Amino acid sequence: MDLSYYMEPAFREAIKAYEKKEIPVGAAVFDANGRLVGRGHNQVEELTDATAHAEMIALTAAMATLGSKYLNDCTLAVTLEPCPMCAGAIVNAKVSRLIFGAYDPKMGACGTVMNITASGDLNHRPEVYGGILEHKAQSLLQEFFRGLRG
Repeated sequence: MDLSYYMEPAFREAIKAYEKKEIPVGAAVFDANGRLVGRGHNQVEELTDATAHAEMIALTAAMATLGSKYLNDCTLAVTLEPCPMCAGAIVNAKVSRLIFGAYDPKMGACGTVMNITASGDLNHRPEVYGGILEHKAQSLLQEFFRGLRG
């Protein structure tokens, strides 16, 4: 299956964040059959919670849907490379596959600044595919930050 398939619901979530004046990051979790089981967008400002990242919200929703603390055989798609907190949650939740759009040169923890998801010292390592629809993800982020500065 084309990996961009997984990114479309994540982009819809990112637009929701953008419309709320949140950093436009969206995430979506799919089960082994490709069924959407969780989604989320950044809600840091809305909830006044530094942990309310799109990935955290999507992972929590997927766990509730599936009734499990582990997301074995699940795919997480996110529009921006996960930060250290979210990368740790991905490992702890045993997500099988991570797909992300834009690389994050300041906080990326899946290969850019550090690589938590590939650490041999941890008990789980998801497959990671970065740069999927990267230009689309970067464009949305750039437009958002231009608006803040303008």
